[in-house]
Amino acid sequence: MRKYKKLLGMILAASLAGASMAGCGGSSGGSQESAENTGSESAGSSQADVKAPGNEESAAENPGNSAAEAGTSGAAEGDTRIVVDHTGREIEIPAQIDRIVISSILPLPSVYCLFEGSAEKLVGIHPSSMAAAQNSILPKVVPDIVDVNTDFLQGDEINVEELLKLDPDVVFYSADNTAEYEKLTAAGIPAVGFSTSNWDYDCVATFENWVKLLGEVLQQQDKAAGIADYGYEVYDEIQTVLNEAGDDLERPKALILFHYGEGTMRTSGSNFFGQYWLDSSGAVNVAESLSGTPEINMEQVYEWNPDIIYITNFSSYLPEDLYSNTIEGDDWSPVKAVQEGQVYKFPLGMYRWFPPASDTPLVLKWLAQKNQPELFADIDMEQEVRGYYERFYNVSLTDEDVNQIFHPAREAAGGN
Repeated sequence: MRKYKKLLGMILAASLAGASMAGCGGSSGGSQESAENTGSESAGSSQADVKAPGNEESAAENPGNSAAEAGTSGAAEGDTRIVVDHTGREIEIPAQIDRIVISSILPLPSVYCLFEGSAEKLVGIHPSSMAAAQNSILPKVVPDIVDVNTDFLQGDEINVEELLKLDPDVVFYSADNTAEYEKLTAAGIPAVGFSTSNWDYDCVATFENWVKLLGEVLQQQDKAAGIADYGYEVYDEIQTVLNEAGDDLERPKALILFHYGEGTMRTSGSNFFGQYWLDSSGAVNVAESLSGTPEINMEQVYEWNPDIIYITNFSSYLPEDLYSNTIEGDDWSPVKAVQEGQVYKFPLGMYRWFPPASDTPLVLKWLAQKNQPELFADIDMEQEVRGYYERFYNVSLTDEDVNQIFHPAREAAGGN
């Protein structure tokens, strides 16, 4: 199949090389957040049967485990099989998968590396995924992630000729990116879509279903199931505390600066991850009446006057930039969150803490403590992070590691 794929791809590459890839759903302007904001609505939302968090066979707890149990080592060259991806399409893939590219589904390389225990089969990832990896804790667990190729993408557009040089057996892409699917398929490359939206932007359910699909493609057990189980457990614990507070609960007004830079400010409205995070952790999303990742301006911010502001790692700005009021063209000094010192940067552990990722249970705790400090005063986030990394990644964090997680570098934004 690989010989056929390469031949077909070379025939079509010339005609495709100049084609412009259509923008992804969820935002305008071609900004990188669109890759995070896409996912097909056509696939079902059933959840996988998962193992208990304490399962000793989980590779999420033992990331050094190899893929020797994959069950594909006996496949003959040219053999294929069918998987159903998150678009609902039946995708023909090689029975033996040795070379994987992950393109527009930006958090997936970190999830894949922790699922597989290495980046050995990973031959290409998005430059933005690489920027996050280089400034994260992931290389501490999977050092070879930083050696993976990123040259097949210029901005958000795939260069087919460069991609074919990587000789991928399969490409994982963001399921709503129809233009990318068509481009990959025309080049003879099997393309498996991973959705961000099939589960209503529930970050735990989305992570769980990514892992389930990885298991089906790679013919392995759901190694990271313990993380999803624990995520549901944390979510339920937080909801219990919030519900017990009843009508006395005062939810702060929160603004998420999802993508902020180069004169553009985008927030996270309803129908995106920010709504899930704030609903789940005891805050009100000031942008709930807007959908997706809409562009906003300072006049809108003044009208909302949020109590708390969160900045994601898709922006290079840090809280001190708002406190010092040094962002050209925007005056943050009148905003309540700035005046009261309630501006926070999302941490970055194995990946950016805003989209679904393997650190998702930690994000729920971190936000709950920020939004409802009295209700969750007993949470020691430093100890939570240390214990979580020991449990699921078999990693002992140093003080420097912990500081890096909670104070991510500007460079983690990459080209966003």
